[in-house]
Amino acid sequence: MPSVYFTPDHEEFRRQVRRFMDQEIAPHADEWEEAGVIPREAFGQMGRLGFLGISFPEEYGGSGADMLFAVIFLEELTRSRMGGFCAAVSVQQFMATQHIYRWGSEELKRNYLTPSIAGDKVGALAITEPDTGSDVAAIRGKAVRDGEHWVIDGAKTFITNGALGDFYTLAVKTDPAGGAAGVSLIVVDREAPGVSARRLKKLGWYCSDTAEVAFEGVRAPAGRLVGRENMGFYYLMEAFPLERLCGAAISVGSADICLQEALAYMRQRTAFGRPLTKYQALTHRLADLASQLEAARQLIYHAAWLMENGHPHERECTMAKLVATELNQRVADACLQCLGGYGFMEEYPMARFFRDARAGTIVAGTSEIMREILARLMTGEAPPDRGKAMAGEQGPGLAELFNSLPGRLRTEKVGDWQGVFHFDLAGGRPGQWTVEIGGGGCRVSQGHQGQAGCLVEMDAATYIGIETGALDPQAAFMGGKIKVSDLGAMLKYLTAFRPLDK
Repeated sequence: MPSVYFTPDHEEFRRQVRRFMDQEIAPHADEWEEAGVIPREAFGQMGRLGFLGISFPEEYGGSGADMLFAVIFLEELTRSRMGGFCAAVSVQQFMATQHIYRWGSEELKRNYLTPSIAGDKVGALAITEPDTGSDVAAIRGKAVRDGEHWVIDGAKTFITNGALGDFYTLAVKTDPAGGAAGVSLIVVDREAPGVSARRLKKLGWYCSDTAEVAFEGVRAPAGRLVGRENMGFYYLMEAFPLERLCGAAISVGSADICLQEALAYMRQRTAFGRPLTKYQALTHRLADLASQLEAARQLIYHAAWLMENGHPHERECTMAKLVATELNQRVADACLQCLGGYGFMEEYPMARFFRDARAGTIVAGTSEIMREILARLMTGEAPPDRGKAMAGEQGPGLAELFNSLPGRLRTEKVGDWQGVFHFDLAGGRPGQWTVEIGGGGCRVSQGHQGQAGCLVEMDAATYIGIETGALDPQAAFMGGKIKVSDLGAMLKYLTAFRPLDK
């Protein structure tokens, strides 16, 4: 079908992936589900075909393709007819290795990213802990620096590829008192001394290994740190929209396959002398679901286009994940009902589709978390009238706020840290400011003075809303209202000042 998003190259790629899944993977679905294992050769096959490095540069073995190629791959991945296969492969390519590519050293990329793209290594992203769930800032697994090593202790759970994979991109606390500002990412080998994993029995996703992993005095070389120390939370936050988009695309592909299977069954199954497709009670229900599916699909394509073109996309990716995963559950339920008793039988794939769909609203952030994020994005903004009023009084408002910074500096937090920040506030009068921190003090001046270590861009009303408490800074950041050139420096900046009137 013609699309404003896809070129002939995209459509040819779709045909290639679909052919591979139909011919090389789907015929083994029952066998792999029964064994509870995806053979490593399957990853090798996909690596040789270039399916595991879609968005990575050619220098690491990837294709350097755009996000719409990735979405196509995720949709067609579902033709494996195994939710667990989709989970294992998507974690490998779009989660475990993404942080290594974006923030890791060249050594990490050579040792982990390149072999993962080739299908020679399988990775896992290890964040969730038994007592923390979606609260990343509250993780308790820790890494303590000991010379040229990190010593890691803690436990993770619900880790896809956690038992049979080769390495973990592991979230740990490197500053236990730092909250979100104390999380780091470290790459740890599965076979490292002190690592143990136990496979978990699941309702669905049988072929993928989901594990509980323990780390007891595990020593990882210092060079395994991904990016900068204590920046892991922000790396994860930046990557979560992609993770949500993956879940959405897989759910839409899964729902599409489910509908196809149901309709194929209904065409050949008769009741009272007529095919089931002649009964409106069934077909109208599927027509409603097919319409909702197409709407969800277009939302996913739009979110991918926004991401690919550098536009704010957090809201759309979150919406897509929420809508698509919940829709997949409804589709699986309705299609199973159309098959009647046969839908309940394991010899038909519908039973597997039904089980596997249930995981979608839990993994990569539950539906409840998606709604909370969207609610914060919707309600976290300053009321329009107040925002406009403040923007109309930009001069005094901005000057008062910036000039209050020296008196609000937490000298005990700053210590000997130094930093120069340039603020570029669209619509401000004036809109450019410089904040210099150093020597235990703070100096503020209008305009951009000197060489800045961090450029902060937003509109003036957003800045005033954050400073006055009318706007949630996390919601503003997630909504793409704030851009910073150095996340680490900005993190320190945010903790350096007391709120107004405190």
